Amino acid sequence: MIQVDLSGEAVLEDRTGEAGIGIIAPFDLVLDREYWQWVPEGVSIHLTRTPNRDLPVGMELARAVSDLKVVAQATRDLSVAAPEIIVYACTSGSFADGLAGEARLRTTMEQAGARRAITTSGALLEALEALRAGRVAIGTPYDAEVTTKLVQFLAEAGYVPISNAFFGLSGDIFRVGPASVRKLALAADHPEADVIFLSCTNLRTFGLLEGIQRELGKPVLSANQVTVWAALRTLGLADDWRVPPPAPEWC
Repeated sequence: MIQVDLSGEAVLEDRTGEAGIGIIAPFDLVLDREYWQWVPEGVSIHLTRTPNRDLPVGMELARAVSDLKVVAQATRDLSVAAPEIIVYACTSGSFADGLAGEARLRTTMEQAGARRAITTSGALLEALEALRAGRVAIGTPYDAEVTTKLVQFLAEAGYVPISNAFFGLSGDIFRVGPASVRKLALAADHPEADVIFLSCTNLRTFGLLEGIQRELGKPVLSANQVTVWAALRTLGLADDWRVPPPAPEWC
């Protein structure tokens, strides 16, 4: 066998300045591909998951996947990739304990080494502010209890949750099909709503939002969409707001 020793010969490139987004996702996330679909060329996604918990979708699970020790460890796990920003990508986990809980998640990530930190629920508030939307229609795959927590979170932040609809699912949210996503948005809508928000990062919405918003005549936001938009905006790679079709038009 011929063996060639190239010790000391590898040229290591300076990769500082490259746009990287670190994502902390719940263990049951199936829609990794959506994040790559939303980001433009030149932006890397680095994703890690929280530990598996044998719990149905609900408030107990939301608090389990947003445990501050878990989030801190996940942040440290992402450090090898040195992302420019780290995102806690779980809607219910980031609204479960209100505005104070959302702020604690960001502080925990920053203390664990994140250069900058955002959450999905924080990204939603940022998007609503950018859109100057005060009255929000809410569609969720959750049960009534978790949906009510989202209603309370938005009200605490100064918005008016004017209507909501929910599927009452305790799992398999990633299996909800396009026709059902449309049905959820239409059921959630209200004539006085400025915007519709479809919650849950495990709800498949890529490629669906533009058609629904044309049908309803108002912005339709989703959890993964606002998460990536807020991350790109923080990196200086997104406009103040556009609700685009595929990702390259974000920048």
